[in-house]
Amino acid sequence: MEIAMTLQSTSFGRLRPAVSRRFVIGGLAAAGGAAVLAGVSNMPPADYDTALAEQLRPFATEPYLREMVRAATLAANSHNTQPWRYRIATGRIDIVPDFSRRTPIVDPDDHHLFASLGAATENLVIAALHYGQATDVVAPTSVDGEIAVHLTGTTSNDAPLFDAITERQSSRSTYDGSAIANETLRDLVAIAGTDSVEAIMVTDTPQREEIIDLVLASNRAQLDDGAFRSELKSWLRFNPNVAARMKDGLLSAASGNPSLPEWLGPLMYDLTVKADGDNDKVAAQMRSSSALVVFSATTDDPAGWVAAGRSYERFALAATRAGLQHAFVNQAVEVAAQRAQLQSTLGLGTRRADMIIRIGRGPTLPRSLRRPVDDVLIS
Repeated sequence: MEIAMTLQSTSFGRLRPAVSRRFVIGGLAAAGGAAVLAGVSNMPPADYDTALAEQLRPFATEPYLREMVRAATLAANSHNTQPWRYRIATGRIDIVPDFSRRTPIVDPDDHHLFASLGAATENLVIAALHYGQATDVVAPTSVDGEIAVHLTGTTSNDAPLFDAITERQSSRSTYDGSAIANETLRDLVAIAGTDSVEAIMVTDTPQREEIIDLVLASNRAQLDDGAFRSELKSWLRFNPNVAARMKDGLLSAASGNPSLPEWLGPLMYDLTVKADGDNDKVAAQMRSSSALVVFSATTDDPAGWVAAGRSYERFALAATRAGLQHAFVNQAVEVAAQRAQLQSTLGLGTRRADMIIRIGRGPTLPRSLRRPVDDVLIS
């Protein structure tokens, strides 16, 4: 795969950069930067590898409440900000929004934040089933509300999606364009859909092209917005050492990009990330996908956003079990004008389009890191 710094969608649709290796190396060489070139290539990922091994280790039998929280931390989330904290109490686990990790430019109403909490909730519920615990989820009723996952008693440990929790990732690679069996598509929609969330599968080429056009228009608007670019850049981790130190944010290699020194990455981002080239990349990736899926909750409030996140996470885990990759292309739900057009295209009326993903078959990529359980537990 050609390494070229472009923006590619990440968890909950954020974009991340990719720099042309030829541009970076050629430019530095022209500046006589031999030492800098050594810094680009000589970045030992030992700390990253250790952190990733701990992140993906098999789940232990005990202490199962902490292991349930660990499963929740592996859920998809916007910018990999991990905007959550967890409280283990008698008979329940609370999921608490961490507003210090919000992204107010791309997510001014905290929609993505609560959808991220919804994905974490679904992982927690599935992990509870794995450990033989039935649950009852109480959704937030306000924009500062918590999610309470009550443990209501023992049940059979039938959790077929559990093993996919450590395998699921948003793979921002180019897919092979192969068709997915209709039965598989129907099964994925069925497992995701509920009374409160609809998962809309889009395989019709003209409608897919309409959605692609909306995504590209939104992508251009975002990349022309200096505040958006600054916010995104603050969550980029340009090499494994920085990722291992922070244990959050978006690792460049997860988009197939070269590792860069911490001081150089932001500079190259500013110099090379342009809307025209990035739109070409996004369009090619979307057209390489087998289908697009749009999630829409019945209510446009924190409870609905959490429900949409839960629906997405089930879909993603089931797709992973089926050997499929997926990635977010949420630009068209993040820019209000395009979101309204998307809702019209899909016949949603006043219902909000909560997120868009593309699915297909393709390679996996390196993973961004998550904070350990001790860092997210509160009393």
